[in-house]
Amino acid sequence: MPQTIALVDDDRNILTSVSMTLEAEGFAVRTYTDGAEALRGLQQQPVDLAVLDIKMPRMDGMELLEKLRRTSELPVIFLTSKDDEVDELMGLRMGADDYIKKPFSQRLLIERIRTLLRREASRGATGEKAGEAAITRGDLTLDPNRHLCTWKNQPVELTVTEFLLLKALAQRPGHVKSRDQLMDSAYGENIYVDDRTIDSHIKRLRKKFKALDNEFNQIETLYGVGYRYRDG
Repeated sequence: MPQTIALVDDDRNILTSVSMTLEAEGFAVRTYTDGAEALRGLQQQPVDLAVLDIKMPRMDGMELLEKLRRTSELPVIFLTSKDDEVDELMGLRMGADDYIKKPFSQRLLIERIRTLLRREASRGATGEKAGEAAITRGDLTLDPNRHLCTWKNQPVELTVTEFLLLKALAQRPGHVKSRDQLMDSAYGENIYVDDRTIDSHIKRLRKKFKALDNEFNQIETLYGVGYRYRDG
């Protein structure tokens, strides 16, 4: 049986184009034009993952996610046209798994969907205790099985992309990762993003850690080479 994706967006052009792409990739797709309609549909017919627009009539994506999280751990990706980190942080705290800004690459969305579905399949197959080992580097702890990150025992809310980038760096402290290597870690080998995208994610990672600890300086830039996680 194909995995089923719910698309919730009041832009019918996005629903049509993304549905066609997902179906071409072998997914089954259900579309909804507002949050209230989606809530009824998802309660009656559960799906494997949902892609939610934030700004919608009747019930926006934030409210829909809040209601879904009362009974479901359904993987959720937010779409938004707003360049607002407050919305992103709020969405992540409410339980969103990733966050993609419009306009977006459909290939990137497909890769994010596949990453989340693989994570869910891994949980179901192995169980969290038997899954991938947690990584501890000084004050940093990463638990890939539960997508949890803490710094000095305080939670850090990260998107899937940010988590994968940090994991790639923290796995081998002191070793430099080029931007190309980080792209492969976060997006897969078949997805191309430019260097500025990686730089932007690293900047946001640092900002989130510095919000908790202004002395955070574990992610180092080696200009013209890449990035590394400090050893010790």
